[in-house]
Amino acid sequence: MELRQQQFEAALKLMQRATAMPKRKIAYYDDTETVQARLHRSLKVWSMYADLEESFGTFKTCKAVYERIIDLKICTPQIIINYGMFLEEHNYFEEAYRAYEKGISLFKWPNVYDIWNSYLTKFLERYGGTKLERARDLFEQCLDQCPPEHAKYFYLLYAKLEEEHGLARHAMSVYDRATSAVKEEEMFDMYNIFVKKAAEIYGLPRTREIYEKAIESLPEQNMRHMCVKFAELETKLGEVDRARAIYAHCSQVCDPRITADFWQTWKEFEVRHGNEDTMREMLRIKRSVQATYNTQVNMMAAQFLSTNNGTAADAGAGAGPDAMRLLEEKARQAAVEAKQKPIEKAASNIMFVRGETQGGAKGKQDTVVNPDEIDIGDSDEDDEEEDGDEENEMTNENQASAAATRTDGEGLVMKKLRFEQKAIPAKVFGSLKPSNQGDSDGE
Repeated sequence: MELRQQQFEAALKLMQRATAMPKRKIAYYDDTETVQARLHRSLKVWSMYADLEESFGTFKTCKAVYERIIDLKICTPQIIINYGMFLEEHNYFEEAYRAYEKGISLFKWPNVYDIWNSYLTKFLERYGGTKLERARDLFEQCLDQCPPEHAKYFYLLYAKLEEEHGLARHAMSVYDRATSAVKEEEMFDMYNIFVKKAAEIYGLPRTREIYEKAIESLPEQNMRHMCVKFAELETKLGEVDRARAIYAHCSQVCDPRITADFWQTWKEFEVRHGNEDTMREMLRIKRSVQATYNTQVNMMAAQFLSTNNGTAADAGAGAGPDAMRLLEEKARQAAVEAKQKPIEKAASNIMFVRGETQGGAKGKQDTVVNPDEIDIGDSDEDDEEEDGDEENEMTNENQASAAATRTDGEGLVMKKLRFEQKAIPAKVFGSLKPSNQGDSDGE
């Protein structure tokens, strides 16, 4: 009402009375006290008081109001930022930086993000690289407990400072730290920036280390793109074997049914830079990877069926049958049919050779006739029997007697081995063997 009547001095006095501390100190959340007793801690009243002092008061009175708000610890990050901007407008830059630091000590992440953003931006705009060590200390203090959600902006700002006013190796160190400090979704973009900056400062060969680290740390969907970019870089540098090794490494996490673009890229690479052997090797790796993924899918399906046996039958009628349910139903029907089928033969009559048993003569054991048996002939035994028949007719004593066969009570066939005798020369025995009686003395 006083402002409508343009009574600015009266409005200031009224706000001064409203924000005055009561004589007896009370707790802020003490419900037993009146509203008038708790009015001096109202943020809305203090905010309006600060606006009036900025508009109609002096620099000292406005500064005192902001300092009082900070002392009561009822300020917000926006109050701190407004206080800093007010001091900068009156060219009190160091006072503004101290105000930012007071706000940083009062708040924690993520509420302190806006204060740090304003503080670092204003500091770099004013000093640039003239106070480089102080700026580095501020960035290190900011990034000490910075969460990954807000780390990307400050790391890029820090690296920009090092590129423009610092050292190149310090900038590369900042980018390297940023790749592991940001969120997982932002790691791929951070690595791309790191690679680009490294290529500009040090050249393409220096980016190999960055690519290798990115391939190890990135998730699979981003790692494939990084491998393709790495292989293209090696191809530009003329390192075809290196590029082929990178494709082979990346292929282990590329299912041909899902990542067909990767295999097409590798195929085009082999067409341009490979030969028949390298193309054949690529196709072999592709079949091997596809078989690996098929095995994993089959194992997962079998595990799913074993853990969820019977659940498909209990599902509602409205649910449509899927592939897993059909497989389970077929397995259940096969089990029921196996139980209902009568056993044709007893366990004692199980024969390990398919065929039929035919009775033989008395005193002989039954023999099993296999209709699928292949008659290859017993050539060795037949030759021995023929030789035996011929030897029975021969009367030469130096030859062995014929091999006779006999059948004992157990039905086993025994064969007599024949030995051939030869005369031993007399020189073997020397003078130990006496001479024959029919020989002459000279002999």
